[in-house]
Amino acid sequence: MELFDKLSQGEARIENAILVQIRFDSGSNQLNQQDEQEFKELVRSAGAHNSLVIGGSRHAPHPRYFVGSGKAEEISLAVKQHDADVVIFDHALSPAQERNLERLVECRVLDRTALILDIFAQRARSHEGKLQVELAQLKHMSTRLVRGWTHLERQKGGIGLRGPGETQLETDRRLLNIRIKQINKRLEKVSKQREQGRQLRQKSETPTVSLVGYTNAGKSTLFNALTDSEVYAADQLFATLDPTLRRLDLPNQQSVVLADTVGFIRDLPHDLVAAFRATLQETIEADLILHVIDSSEEQREFYREQVNNVIRELGAEDAPQLEVMNKIDLTDASPHVDQGHNGLPQRVWLSALSGEGLDQLKETLGDIFAENVFTGDLRLPPEMGRLRAQLYELDAIQNEAFTDDGAHLLSVSIQKRRLDKLLHEQGVSLDELTTVIN
Repeated sequence: MELFDKLSQGEARIENAILVQIRFDSGSNQLNQQDEQEFKELVRSAGAHNSLVIGGSRHAPHPRYFVGSGKAEEISLAVKQHDADVVIFDHALSPAQERNLERLVECRVLDRTALILDIFAQRARSHEGKLQVELAQLKHMSTRLVRGWTHLERQKGGIGLRGPGETQLETDRRLLNIRIKQINKRLEKVSKQREQGRQLRQKSETPTVSLVGYTNAGKSTLFNALTDSEVYAADQLFATLDPTLRRLDLPNQQSVVLADTVGFIRDLPHDLVAAFRATLQETIEADLILHVIDSSEEQREFYREQVNNVIRELGAEDAPQLEVMNKIDLTDASPHVDQGHNGLPQRVWLSALSGEGLDQLKETLGDIFAENVFTGDLRLPPEMGRLRAQLYELDAIQNEAFTDDGAHLLSVSIQKRRLDKLLHEQGVSLDELTTVIN
């Protein structure tokens, strides 16, 4: 009703969409059923009206239409009956399948990747976010080039741009590649600026905590509740895209940098993950990952695994993780902390909206980082000068003395995870550098 209210008020016309979701024998029937609502929500988030959902089942995708010829004719008939503007598949289509379907149904055809990219394009607000989304869109379009790209000629004057004998398709492809190179150069500059910020935080020994989670799990609401910020938060998919960093004060005079990142989703396009890699670097380099989970969601186990898949794809699977079971105000659960088999906190149950359990989360974070700091003495032999220099770069050395044989006696204070990484690069263990002193 909200969309039609806007339409009646004279706002931009809402497109009618025919949705297609096919169940394959190799997949889980339950999985396809539970994803229908999410698919509808994605289309709604893109600004379209769901006119009809067409389902079906197949053993494998059809090479020509992805669906069978009979199902393709059914889609074509539905387009005419509902005066649809676009057909959206909840699957990845090949360029050939997309072109064949468009010729048959005589309207635009989008796959899941293009749908998510369109939502990201609408939601990106920062300069970096817009560049990242455009980069992902260009890479996705580079294999298609169904629509013209010659408007980009204006960037270089137009006349004289096209070489002798060059076809329209070749011109479009070359212009697209030029634009991709331009965006990559701009993103490299932004990435360097982010890296400088991370280095400064490392030198100040301020740990970074990264919020991750399935989209609409309540990450931004939790971020605002913890840091008294006003990051945009709404009950919709991909409400926020641009990363935000804020300082969070913890008990015992400790503080961390809290990073809010884009929400993940099932089958997140690989081009999008690659484009946002610089942004998601905060997750890769984080001292702790706060995995926010909607505790009221029936399929939360499935969503948990989808988020962990993206974390593995980013190469951050070894980072310590604390689960935050959010939205207990929608359940019968009370605020509490679950301990793992190792006696360490494994998950915290809370409500970011009502504030229940927030203090317990802060106390848990304080305990984690109090235990994750190594403060003590190291004895470095003369050949480990590189490790000594790295510790100085991080401002981890509080005092230094020398032995008669030229070894360095260092009093250090540093995050254990960061120290372990440095020692691993040197091929030594912490016991080897401390037992000599003891």
